[in-house]
Amino acid sequence: MSKDNKSGGKPATDKSAKDTHYATLRRAHRDAKRERGEIPTPAPQKRKRGADDWKPPALAPDQVFLYGLHTVRAALENPERRNIRLSVTQNALARLEIDAEAIGIPVDMVSPHDIDRVLGPEAIHQGVMLETRPLPVRRLEALKDSPLLLVLDQVTDPHNVGAIMRSAVAFNAGAVITTQRHSPTESGVLAKSASGALELIPYIQITNLSDALGELHKLGFFTIGLDSEGPAALEGTFSGGRIALVLGSEGKGLRQKTRETVSALARLDMPGAIKSLNVSNAAAIALYAARLHLKA
Repeated sequence: MSKDNKSGGKPATDKSAKDTHYATLRRAHRDAKRERGEIPTPAPQKRKRGADDWKPPALAPDQVFLYGLHTVRAALENPERRNIRLSVTQNALARLEIDAEAIGIPVDMVSPHDIDRVLGPEAIHQGVMLETRPLPVRRLEALKDSPLLLVLDQVTDPHNVGAIMRSAVAFNAGAVITTQRHSPTESGVLAKSASGALELIPYIQITNLSDALGELHKLGFFTIGLDSEGPAALEGTFSGGRIALVLGSEGKGLRQKTRETVSALARLDMPGAIKSLNVSNAAAIALYAARLHLKA
């Protein structure tokens, strides 16, 4: 008989089960914080094996693979999504907290390695992958009742665009507008970085940005281009009840044609030694300032 049993304590197996239960709760809490962007995702050190010889599968123009628990859950809950097939591990299915029989698409039970073969060994997929179709195309005229828009002038990094989408949703912007060229298309990387925001805000890709800005002017928007050398501080530049903030690419900033087309150029006043920010950080600050103006 064990020492615990002699003293009337619980068997060791009960303690082990209890530890496992709390470990599961801690992991779920940690995963939730990562999905919200509150803590970073660890570098995928264990998943790099085989990265050198992995080749992405050829995708059809209307084929998109989304991955990650929060991203896939948001896509399944979006009535505008046309979903095709869900591939999921047993553990991830339990953490998705969905009724697999009620989502109306085939559900394949797979191993993490099966998903790795499609997404690559470095994708942090958390055991779930959704094959889907791109979201419906939106038109600028549908935004005439939105008081706040965000326009991106060739922001190329999908991680930045995803982070910008999260901020846009947080501050209730009506859409994120970007160019078809030199901008990320709808993809798993973009959706994972947006952590569900892709399902909550229109992502509109236009052919010609200056033409689109002209159309926004006709719809009553005052367009403000963010520039570190802008002639005035952003908070003193707002005008009217409809604002479209325009941010440039990570390195070059706004293109000359864009600078000539916007209603005004403005800067974020920063008293510290660093005078420029990552575009996603700048977007969050500008959205906050615009929301204060619109509430005034």
